[in-house]
Amino acid sequence: MTDPSLTPAGSVLAVIPARGGSKGVPGKNLAPVSGVPLVARAVAACTEAARVTAVVVSTDDPAIAEVARAAGAEVVLRPAAIAGDTATSEAAVLHAMDAHEAMTGTPTDVVLLVQCTSPFITAEEVDGVAAAVLDGGADTAHTVAPFHGFIWREAEAGTADGAVGVNHDKSTRPRRQDRPQDLLETGTAYAMRAAGFRAANHRFFGRTELVRTDPARVLEIDEPADLERARALAPLLDPRTTTPGWADVDAVVLDFDGTQTDDRVLIDADGHESVTVHRGDGLGVAALRRAGMPVLILSTETNAVVAARARKLQVPVLHGIDRKDLALKQWCEENGIAPERVLYAGNDVNDLPCFGLVGWPVAVAGAHDVVRAAARAITTAQGGHGAIREIAAWLLGPTLAR
Repeated sequence: MTDPSLTPAGSVLAVIPARGGSKGVPGKNLAPVSGVPLVARAVAACTEAARVTAVVVSTDDPAIAEVARAAGAEVVLRPAAIAGDTATSEAAVLHAMDAHEAMTGTPTDVVLLVQCTSPFITAEEVDGVAAAVLDGGADTAHTVAPFHGFIWREAEAGTADGAVGVNHDKSTRPRRQDRPQDLLETGTAYAMRAAGFRAANHRFFGRTELVRTDPARVLEIDEPADLERARALAPLLDPRTTTPGWADVDAVVLDFDGTQTDDRVLIDADGHESVTVHRGDGLGVAALRRAGMPVLILSTETNAVVAARARKLQVPVLHGIDRKDLALKQWCEENGIAPERVLYAGNDVNDLPCFGLVGWPVAVAGAHDVVRAAARAITTAQGGHGAIREIAAWLLGPTLAR
């Protein structure tokens, strides 16, 4: 609720159904995209919407409830009777609305159903459906996107025609501009007058208004492949992609190979190893040190090169570590630093346990796909080509001065 002065009279309750028993994508509602769980992304869109006065997550899962509360939502625990595979979203919304009204004593004028399976939902979409009911006189509203495809349906077995056209006559191929505009329901956000919703028990009663959204942003996560697509598209489409500032971080922890180097190792005839580092990275680390930011190098490799680089940068190093996450947790405890206030930069799968521990997991450009998917921020520079200098600029500004 970014600007309460924009909120009209009346209570607008956003309900986000998020049960814990997804079978298509196990743990779906807690799956991170750009390092942020899907349920937290939906909560953020609703809390940022000017028209929304309260946000409730309906769940049967304690872990989802914890994440939802941390993101700023009220939580209504859903009974088992409406938490199974056959339970409807309408049942969850009605239960949550009743529970919220009982707790607050405030009647709901407009209720929203917001799906956390739409990872790129925006506050503007949430406000759009709410406004269609509050200002436009609609009884219900939902998000749609322009759709120009020809839809086919396989005919019943044994019929002579085979496949049939659904939104077209298959004997002709009209140009797009000559066909009626089809609109695809996005599954992102729905708004209903509360009294009418209670009476009808479904989300499309009365006069329905369609709120158009950008088709490029339409993605519903129903299968594992959908989640992978969302993670790949997040750097382009994520409205909440951000980078940390000085106030967000209390320590910077850096992987070495592939993060401070380009991941290549040169070996001479005697077996001596050498790597290439970036002078800009050294400048960035020095600036962080001068500003008082604790910096640690953490590496699984036992290598004289790692130790030499740490001495050059004048920062502590832990290397030859089998469990980097345990070493990082112990280092945080010894230094009185909360892990959620740590920025950890890495590039490969052995960095993932540390990503799960810290508040700011950062992948360098060129990191493995699964590492990029788990990251909260991604550098534009490759490892060994100024990625650490870029991170220092996030925290200190482009001049690296505070």
